[in-house]
Amino acid sequence: MDDLARRLVNDYADEAMSRATIWRTLDEADLKPHRSVYWLNSHDPDFEQRARDICALYVRSPALHQHGQLVICTDEKTGMQILQRKYPTQPARPGHPEKREQDYIRHGTRALITSFVVPTGQVVWDLGLTRTSRDFAAHLLHVARQVRGWQGVTWVLDNLNTHWSVEVCEVLAMLNDRPFWPRSLRTGAQRRAFLTDPEHAYRFVFTPKHGSWLNQVELFFSVLARRFLKRGDFAGAEEFAARLRAYLEDHNREHAHPYRWTYTGQPLVRGTPFSATRRQQRRGRAWFGGRPQRFDRYLYPPRPYKRRVAGLANDLRN
Repeated sequence: MDDLARRLVNDYADEAMSRATIWRTLDEADLKPHRSVYWLNSHDPDFEQRARDICALYVRSPALHQHGQLVICTDEKTGMQILQRKYPTQPARPGHPEKREQDYIRHGTRALITSFVVPTGQVVWDLGLTRTSRDFAAHLLHVARQVRGWQGVTWVLDNLNTHWSVEVCEVLAMLNDRPFWPRSLRTGAQRRAFLTDPEHAYRFVFTPKHGSWLNQVELFFSVLARRFLKRGDFAGAEEFAARLRAYLEDHNREHAHPYRWTYTGQPLVRGTPFSATRRQQRRGRAWFGGRPQRFDRYLYPPRPYKRRVAGLANDLRN
């Protein structure tokens, strides 16, 4: 704010504004010049069509599930660090959040290959040191054994080269009871055409380039990172594997559910005009303007960390 006000005074003296005026103008327009985020632009010429096809597949997945067809999203979560804190973590107590030591001991990394069943939310996983094409082919065989008896399986994957290797083509040829001729699958285009053949009961659907966020397993990886990896404190690789296995088994047993997919394949645009921004609509403030009102403090009090400790918290301390 000070830099903007100084620039206006020095270069545009006739239009100079104070720091408070600049802040109020930016706040009313819902502009945050101090923030910058990454975004990914896809140059795939068929992005919209392929995105619509994948979204339609997600919408149809419950009906396909009832007719013996499964839709599965598969990907790898690589570089999962096995970290052990040098000093014990201090648990949360009234008025104070949990405290973790920033220094750690590193026990290596692991790669998690996961298949997320779209209509049920169940996951099938393989944990290992690498994620080569052989590892991915072995994971496909693992998934095929778990879903034996279904009439067909459609995998949604990104465009990583290990997803369309010769080993993967051999696995799908075996699952589809088709002849496997390596000489006819020398190029990547030939292998991808073989894997995405709509006549096959077991087939792949690849996301557009720079469109891996269309893969629903990324949503599961986000939950895994927040609930398991973020606060992880592991004494070694064996403990990490055991606790991860317990977490995934508990997910399948108690928490598995399909995700509510809202993206339709159309470009995402802002749904409100500039004069009715998200800030103004938050908590019903559109009737009273975009600035916080005095009654907000009584309806929406600050966090407990900002208030005096209540009597119950004092009793807990004592």
